[in-house]
Amino acid sequence: MASPSTDDQDSSTPTRRERPSRLTDIAVALLLLVADAVIVVVAGLLLVAVGMGTAQSPRSSSAPHTRDTPPVTWLIVWGGPVLAAAGAFVHARLRMPVTAVVQGLFTLACVLLAFAWTRMLLS
Repeated sequence: MASPSTDDQDSSTPTRRERPSRLTDIAVALLLLVADAVIVVVAGLLLVAVGMGTAQSPRSSSAPHTRDTPPVTWLIVWGGPVLAAAGAFVHARLRMPVTAVVQGLFTLACVLLAFAWTRMLLS
């Protein structure tokens, strides 16, 4: 087999993946921060609205009825934190530290919201 030409050997293809510029990292982090904030606020408002809609009146003397929660609801509630964690992992692997930190904080917020949703759905 013929050896590669010297032009191919002198090419500047690094063996490690180059990290994006710091400016790109910060721009992506800011965009994701805004999107994540909207998601957290909407999920929080839905939590309050659904929780107040399913709450029983304090004057009601009837026994609370049990209701089954569909599996798709659990998939939505706990799928959010899983997807957020995957996003944080991907950005860390892409060597975008600012974006990875923003996505890590979003993951934490999603986990807290998932616990709140679980508590509300089980009560």
